[in-house]
Amino acid sequence: MIAQFNAKDLYLGPDFLYSTRMAGGNLIRTALHLDLEEKILNGGVILAIVCMFFPWIGGEWLGGKTVTYSGLGFFTSFLGVTVLLLHLYLLLITLIPLTGGPQLVRKRNKDMIRLVVSALAVILTIGIWSVLTKFTFEFSRLEIHFGLYGTLIGGLIATLYSFLELQEQKRTEVHNLFHHHEESQDTLEPTAVSLQNEHHQPPPPPPSEPEEPQMPIDRY
Repeated sequence: MIAQFNAKDLYLGPDFLYSTRMAGGNLIRTALHLDLEEKILNGGVILAIVCMFFPWIGGEWLGGKTVTYSGLGFFTSFLGVTVLLLHLYLLLITLIPLTGGPQLVRKRNKDMIRLVVSALAVILTIGIWSVLTKFTFEFSRLEIHFGLYGTLIGGLIATLYSFLELQEQKRTEVHNLFHHHEESQDTLEPTAVSLQNEHHQPPPPPPSEPEEPQMPIDRY
């Protein structure tokens, strides 16, 4: 017997809506406390993702038909899907820890991975641009639209700030290394000085000889 679908079953209740609203508010507040570089980097990633769904190429096709394709359409759709997945991965590296989830990558490797992934996304986007440009040369009524440029700009922003974050991480590691070395030297120097002082302490004075008792003089 097939159960009948009831629209009331989709009602989730005020508790679920309230918890969802609170979780979204907490995520936004946590994101606002990120560093400026992190905000710009993830802003570039979001720009690239959003522009994937805007027109990338369009115009009059064969037979006089007007067409418009986003980054996920046309003959370069498989490259467009790859670029989208790369940018989603970059965004999840930041979002999942903010929601209390696990780290997708180790913290020490995060900046290097983001630089490699964002650079790969930019290279693929430039490859798509070159292919679409060739089509516009062969079909003069086709034009490249702003969606492609938006994704390329967002990818370049993410790559640039990933590189800056990586350089900052290296500077911090070098600073911590030398700071730890200086602390170790400061700890060892008093110990060495104290050992040297103990080694050069003058010997204790010899014990004094006991005085001989004087015999009384007999006056008689």
